[in-house]
Amino acid sequence: MEGTTLKHYQVEGTLGRGGMGVVYRALDTRLQRRVALKVLPEEFTADAERRGRFLQEARAAGAITHPTIAQIYDVDEVDGVTFIAMELVEGRTVADLVAAGELDVLGAVEIATQVAQGLAKAHGAGIVHRDIKSENVMVTPDGHAKILDFGLAKLLEPPGGAGQDPAELETVAKTKAGMVLGTVAYMSPEQARGQPVDHRSDLFSLGVVLYHMASGTLPFRGGSPIDTLHAIAYEETRPVTQIRANLPPSLQRVITRCLRKRAADRYADAGQLAEALKTVRDEIESGISQKIPLAERIRDGLRSIQDFTPRQWGWTVIAGAAAVAFFYFLLSRWDLPALILLAFAGLMVHRRIKNRPRRMINRFTARIRKLPEVRAIVRRDQEITVVVDRAVARTYVRINAVLDKLNEKQFFGDPFTATVRDDVSEKELRSLLRSPGVLHVREDALGRDA
Repeated sequence: MEGTTLKHYQVEGTLGRGGMGVVYRALDTRLQRRVALKVLPEEFTADAERRGRFLQEARAAGAITHPTIAQIYDVDEVDGVTFIAMELVEGRTVADLVAAGELDVLGAVEIATQVAQGLAKAHGAGIVHRDIKSENVMVTPDGHAKILDFGLAKLLEPPGGAGQDPAELETVAKTKAGMVLGTVAYMSPEQARGQPVDHRSDLFSLGVVLYHMASGTLPFRGGSPIDTLHAIAYEETRPVTQIRANLPPSLQRVITRCLRKRAADRYADAGQLAEALKTVRDEIESGISQKIPLAERIRDGLRSIQDFTPRQWGWTVIAGAAAVAFFYFLLSRWDLPALILLAFAGLMVHRRIKNRPRRMINRFTARIRKLPEVRAIVRRDQEITVVVDRAVARTYVRINAVLDKLNEKQFFGDPFTATVRDDVSEKELRSLLRSPGVLHVREDALGRDA
């Protein structure tokens, strides 16, 4: 189509090809501006009802204006060719940035925050994207995110607006692998089950994108599209904190909530997700983690129980039954040896729990002392001071990650807190090291003559 004209758009060259059509660079001869012109495949626009629904939704999406949404300028048909004229966004997709290893954790959180803000604007107007994925988020050279292809996912739905059957999706994926295979990995469980979707489906897909940015891999991948759909609908993901070191646990909590199987368990809206991401960003930048409210921890625990696999439920039931049988045996006999045995077991448990904080602090120290910049670690009650040569983002992220794990394993008592200091004078350091609670001192912490 290069060199031809559609309406008042002069096609200049090809920008890219995909299952959703060919994208051309074109000149809007009326307004004298460059645009991206997407020409849609005939197989998606041949059905009159489907084409009508798509044109209606695409025009509604064109009415949305937001810095993170690529603007749709025009949607029309000329001589049987359906096309969209949209903002020409220069930059690279999130998929390209992840493949090149050019995204750090702060960059990933910032991009996800911007996308969530754009989705909040669209959802407020009643528009659901339905196809949020790494290839549909462009990052401009100045670091701003742009969501592409609003309204296009409507073409993937059969006439009537109902969800697609997974078998149908697999058939389409085999014939249009370039389009749907990438999309399948980002689908929400309700999409995978062929159920109707709402704005919370976009939040799930954004959670997949965030997981992809943070870990470099997709959370759901099967040997075939149907295997991937099954994983989305029924399987839990591996935590990103286990894939990539030094990621903050708060980021994992946000991803986990986005990827809940039930839409009701996700964030209520994209604005709420954006606020949660801002909190993660602030924690990474400051190195200070906020305590999770008890009510939220209880809710997360109950949701985790709901998501147990049959095998996990089986082991839980077996362990519970064994504990009940053991204590019933002791109490039913109720003689002196049984009471002595029960008292001894209680004493051992008490001792184990009493010494647990000390063991946890020792593990914390063993991990943190491995950081080359750490000079000394001193504990005063629940406060841990980490003296370092120079505090950088990596230092804060690592220390907070280990600290969060320590507090998560506490049975009772106030949580531990940690202060990272790189402004300690030699005099103050000597004073710190003379106080009780010294956990670690680097050999050269006080200089060669110390």
